Amino acid sequence: MSSNANHANGKPWRFLTNHTQVLLCVARDPNVRTRDIAEMVGITERAAQRIVADLVEADFVMVKRVGRRNRYAINRDTAMRHEAQAGHPIWELLDVLELASDPGTGETSSGA
Repeated sequence: MSSNANHANGKPWRFLTNHTQVLLCVARDPNVRTRDIAEMVGITERAAQRIVADLVEADFVMVKRVGRRNRYAINRDTAMRHEAQAGHPIWELLDVLELASDPGTGETSSGA
């Protein structure tokens, strides 16, 4: 994302955090590379790696090494972290954003 897009209409904030953007990249493509995540989100590759590590540590994302690449899966039942969404699993957000799990992507079932 270009810096101009980040400051559209003079507003220096985005609706979704970089952590959410990275989660969405992983949800769209379980085989995505951190280099590609960084480009899509508009952050450095190192920042993308840190965010993926945060998401893994918080149990939102599981990672499996396949050859020289990583394959990711969303733990869709993990509860969102903010008090305002207490008790709501991440699949609710992913579904709202039309990223419902496709059987065979390696993502866990939402139970919905």
